[in-house]
Amino acid sequence: MNFASDNVYGVDPRIMQAMVDANTRLTDVSYCHDEGAKAVEQRLSQIFGKDVKAFLVMNGTGANSLSLSTIAPPHGGIFCHESSHINTDECNCPELFTGGAKLIPLPGEGGKIAPATVANKLNYFGHGEHAPKPTAISLSNATELGRVYSPDDIAALTAVVRPKGMKLHMDGARFANALVSIGCTPAELTWKVGIDVLSFGGTKNGGMMLEAVVFFDAALAEDFLYRRKRAGQLQSKGRFLSAQMLAYLADDVWLANAKRANRLASELGKGISASNHMRLSQPVEANEVFAVLPKASFDAVQAKGAFFYDWPIDGLNEDEIHCRFVTSWATPEEHVKDFIALLRSHA
Repeated sequence: MNFASDNVYGVDPRIMQAMVDANTRLTDVSYCHDEGAKAVEQRLSQIFGKDVKAFLVMNGTGANSLSLSTIAPPHGGIFCHESSHINTDECNCPELFTGGAKLIPLPGEGGKIAPATVANKLNYFGHGEHAPKPTAISLSNATELGRVYSPDDIAALTAVVRPKGMKLHMDGARFANALVSIGCTPAELTWKVGIDVLSFGGTKNGGMMLEAVVFFDAALAEDFLYRRKRAGQLQSKGRFLSAQMLAYLADDVWLANAKRANRLASELGKGISASNHMRLSQPVEANEVFAVLPKASFDAVQAKGAFFYDWPIDGLNEDEIHCRFVTSWATPEEHVKDFIALLRSHA
């Protein structure tokens, strides 16, 4: 019973088979100039309902950091949530790839940034060249606390930052989970409400190494080929990236996998909230569940072979612990049921 991360599970067999099939070709064009890479861009243009520029990269940190490098100069400021992946889990890579742009962390319930918080923070940047110039805002969808930005949420933020000339980036490591949670179209969750560049994630949802940087403003992608190469994110045997992405997008595999992961998270959340001794700390909106458990229960179920992380949060009692549970496209259904029963037996 492993709920530590959606990264602990393997590769969707359909995606793995696509890589095997790509390997049967004796040769192919290298460095992501293969026909598959062109087909990926065409397919993503269809999915998002407009012509996009799309570039395959090898991991989410690279996708985020390279995306931000196109919209934030070295003297720029990037607004982000204080718990965002770029702020807490990417080892200053965004600062490195942007040449020194400053991350400006903001608080917000559930990992989401409120428009009023952004507007208030912008009031502190009226001293010209003495402070970083606010140039970008990065939104994680779904957030690091499993919450989802709706199109209206994003549009409200766009209304605040666009008059300031700021660009919008979306960290979509779990974009599919956010999308199926809301039930809108990919376009309605991105470019139609102001997103300029998206880190389109697939690794957490069935891929091996499966990320793409998707530009809705083609002008931002003008020199991206050079940025990707300089950052060490250009895969020489690029056909194995494009094969993955095409299989991921074919027959809506990406949406089906996300729906399953979300459904299992919902079931897990209901099982936890049904106990008088445990409580959810966040509504379950995607494929992550956050809950407060008695420490004794935490220790007992971990000892029985359940894997999940404790997660920092303020306001706990001494005998409580805050935990994160992540469900995957491949999490066995019986593991969710067995884990709920195990939790209840030790509550």
